[in-house]
Amino acid sequence: MQLEDQAAALTARLIAATRALVGDESTARFGVAVSGGPDSMALLFLAARAFPGRVAAVTVDHQLRAASADEAAMVARWCAAQGVDHATLTPDAPVEGNVQAWARALRYRMIEPWRVRQGIDWIMTAHHADDQLETLLMRLNRGSGVGGLAGVRAKAGPVIRPLLGERRATLAALALAEGLPHVHDPSNADPRFDRAALRMALADAPWLDPQAAARSAAALAEAEAALDWSVDALVQAHVRADGPGWRLTRTDLPREYLRRLLLHMLALAGAPSPRGDSLDRALAQAAAGRRTSLGDWLLKGGAVWTLLPAPPRR
Repeated sequence: MQLEDQAAALTARLIAATRALVGDESTARFGVAVSGGPDSMALLFLAARAFPGRVAAVTVDHQLRAASADEAAMVARWCAAQGVDHATLTPDAPVEGNVQAWARALRYRMIEPWRVRQGIDWIMTAHHADDQLETLLMRLNRGSGVGGLAGVRAKAGPVIRPLLGERRATLAALALAEGLPHVHDPSNADPRFDRAALRMALADAPWLDPQAAARSAAALAEAEAALDWSVDALVQAHVRADGPGWRLTRTDLPREYLRRLLLHMLALAGAPSPRGDSLDRALAQAAAGRRTSLGDWLLKGGAVWTLLPAPPRR
């Protein structure tokens, strides 16, 4: 495919995917989260073509590597040359816990106030089909259910991910063909990180189709939304306050509904969600009409389930 034809085809697909996520996008303003990698630079390039005059870029410099400031400046220079507004945000808190989880949470937490200040409607991120496949396999390996296997959501609040149907290689090829400045984060090839190790393993499994996996994840996301909708109706009809606790008045339901309703009751009680095996045991006990402890709460089974504070330990 000719260079211009490839860019035009990707631009058209970005417009179609964005419209599918947000509806009429004719007046919307978009912020693109740009790390400086080939994926996000390709997204920024395509978004600027697709929505001229309605795109701004934001880079979160986590300050975890000596080169990160130069990389943010690289993005800023490209944006200035293209007439695209750009902002660089830096951490307002030190690293805590898992570095990658901290960086991800910080990124979204800092971008949201910027979005509001700039009057931007939607934030685009460059997650693609290969990211989705990696996420699905990581969660499958952890025993995730429908919600986890729905993977990276195409839309979450004001954040949209319109490239989930595209391949990493396609975006990298575009970045090279268009001469887009970009860098490669060394952590993406560091086997100490789970995702990087999985990415290297997937290189030896070309028979896995990331775009098919992305379609499966989208189908599971729709199934999850349908379950959430029906659970909301069941909560309204069958979950009642019971003194200091909660009562479920209908228990002749499929196990998945009971699981979700129990989690909802625990959330109402302000109790932490139990681990999967603890929750499975509690459901089995309640279904058999017995009682079981869930932290500081006592679940009593039978035709009606009650969740009450556990009596003080002697």
